[in-house]
Amino acid sequence: MENSEILTVEAQGNGVAVMNLSSYVAGGKIKSDKLLEVRSPYDNRLVGTVTQANSSHVQQAIEAALKSKTPLTRYERYSILEKARNLFLNRKEEFAQIISAESGLAIREARYETGRAQDVFLFAAIETLHDDGEVFSCDITPHGKARKIFTLREPLPLAVCITPFNHPLNQVIHKILPAIAVGTPVILKPSEKTPLTAIKLVELLYEAGLPHYMLSVLLGPTNEIAEPLVKDPRVSIVSFTGSVAVGKLIATAAGYKKVILELGGNDPLIIMEDADMDKAVFLAAEGAFRNSGQRCTAVKRILVHEKIKDEFIKKFVEKAKEYICGDPSDPKTMVGTVIDEPAAEYLENVVKKSVEKGAKVILGGKRKGALMESTVIIDVPRDADMVVHESFGPLAPIMSFKDIDDAIKLSNSTAYGLSSGIVTNNMEYALKFVKELNVGTVNINEVPGYRIERSPFGGIKDSGLGIKEGVIEAMKCFSYVKTFSLPW
Repeated sequence: MENSEILTVEAQGNGVAVMNLSSYVAGGKIKSDKLLEVRSPYDNRLVGTVTQANSSHVQQAIEAALKSKTPLTRYERYSILEKARNLFLNRKEEFAQIISAESGLAIREARYETGRAQDVFLFAAIETLHDDGEVFSCDITPHGKARKIFTLREPLPLAVCITPFNHPLNQVIHKILPAIAVGTPVILKPSEKTPLTAIKLVELLYEAGLPHYMLSVLLGPTNEIAEPLVKDPRVSIVSFTGSVAVGKLIATAAGYKKVILELGGNDPLIIMEDADMDKAVFLAAEGAFRNSGQRCTAVKRILVHEKIKDEFIKKFVEKAKEYICGDPSDPKTMVGTVIDEPAAEYLENVVKKSVEKGAKVILGGKRKGALMESTVIIDVPRDADMVVHESFGPLAPIMSFKDIDDAIKLSNSTAYGLSSGIVTNNMEYALKFVKELNVGTVNINEVPGYRIERSPFGGIKDSGLGIKEGVIEAMKCFSYVKTFSLPW
């Protein structure tokens, strides 16, 4: 899209009927006069309503989860997750339409998300059947005995999971399903901006046979729902994905309990002088513009070796023109809206501030409502807000570096440490980046966010506490290790 073009927002509904949903306390719909309206970021049409909970429902959900019950066997957990997976497979398109309608994501992105969710169902079910534990012989030193020590994992009594608006499905199931897989009850607090997908997922799990005490979903004011849940000493673990500011407040307020924080990112794609140029251009575009740039692992800084900068920019601009934004329900749309108009206004201002500091917009840069054009910015100063802080949208700021040491210094210069992508065919370069980048993930010749749903994922510094997510690691977090020993 050229700078001179600007999009007009036209209401063209995408076939999703208005949904009237409710918060649930242990399988029971909440009765309340307080309704949350969910509107499309694209055309402001009403997509659904949600009956909101209050502080009394928080207490009911906690008490229901903690009542003494017979634990589910591994096979029972597996069967529930496998049935839920099969139900989900038959409703993937329905979920995709809901995701697109409430979040403004392009329908092609919503369909991609349901594919990833399918994998989470599969891996969680499989991991439920895997035995755990280790065996330690005790007669291996002069001080030992003829005994063996065994370990096993037991579920935590209660988890609280708080999820963000981006990836309204995948962010939720990456928390809920591993907890179910180990037998830990969950109280879910999804984003008020995208609650419909989460509630439909909860209903699907109930339908699959999940005991109602195992899962509640509560929507409501932060001071009535999220804050009491985080602070309650009966909660064993809080798993949160969202902003750095809120994550640090949760860490302070949670008290003596486990805390998992998956926070922001300012992920670089570093393109060395020996890079495959076509691959570099493709990865930069996919990383910056997919999902409207609203991913913690999106490419938020494109760092290019000064020797190939001009060639890269020329080819990248041509590629970026393919990522046209518009009606999210149109299969041809590559980039839908960001989450709301204030978010788009923020991105617009970030671009303007960078221009004031000497950057140049060579593609895009305009917005209409919550639509933000795919935007390419060059000559971005290293201290510009756009690259020092996280810009959560379809922006592609390009910066140059002189050598690998300069690239590493530039990459490590922000407060974040989530992921990174490197484009190079030089093994020495690759190994140096792996060793010296202060991030949780280094992907060679891939986007920063590449992973599979069972591999470890997470960051350091302001991106998180170094505790990993992903199905296997999350299952570890939602359980604890018990040891016992026997004469041998």
